[in-house]
Amino acid sequence: MEEGEEKNSHIFALRTTANREDQVMDFITSNVTKKGIEVYSVIRPHGMRSYIFIEASKRSEAEAAAFNVPYARGILKNEVAYQEIEHMLEQVKREVNIRKNDIAEIISGPFKREKCKVTRIDKSKEEVIVELLEAAVPIPITLKFDSIKVIRRDSDDGPEEDD
Repeated sequence: MEEGEEKNSHIFALRTTANREDQVMDFITSNVTKKGIEVYSVIRPHGMRSYIFIEASKRSEAEAAAFNVPYARGILKNEVAYQEIEHMLEQVKREVNIRKNDIAEIISGPFKREKCKVTRIDKSKEEVIVELLEAAVPIPITLKFDSIKVIRRDSDDGPEEDD
C-alpha cells in the first residue's frame, strides 16, 4: 500500500454448509496466512447459519482465500454493504468478569435458565467449564463466555483461571 493510500476494503458473503462455519473460517484464515492473501477480516455473525463474511481488498482476493476450502459453497455475486451487517457485529469484550466458583445462569443453548457453578476458565478459547447445580451427578459442560451470566460470586479472592 502506498503511503497516504486508504485501505479500500470490500465485504463478500461466502455461502457454507450449515454448522460448518467455524471450520470454513479456520481454513480461510490458514489460507490467508500461508499465501499472503489480502483479506482483512473473516466474520461469522452470531445466530446466522450457512454464511460468513470476508473483508478483502478485492473479489479475487476473497475468492483466493475460499478456493478449495471444504464446506465453502461459493461467494455471492453482489458485495455486501457494511451497513447491512453492522447490526450483526458486536464489539469484542476482552475483559471478562467471570471467576472460578461463580454461580451463573446459562442464557443460551439446551441448558438455558439452568443454574451452574464455574469450575474452570479458558481465556484463550473464551470458554468456561461449568457443572449444573441441580443435576443429580455433576457433569462438566463447556460453554462460551457469552452463554452464561454470573448471578452470584462465591469467593472474594481475585480471578483464577486455567490457561
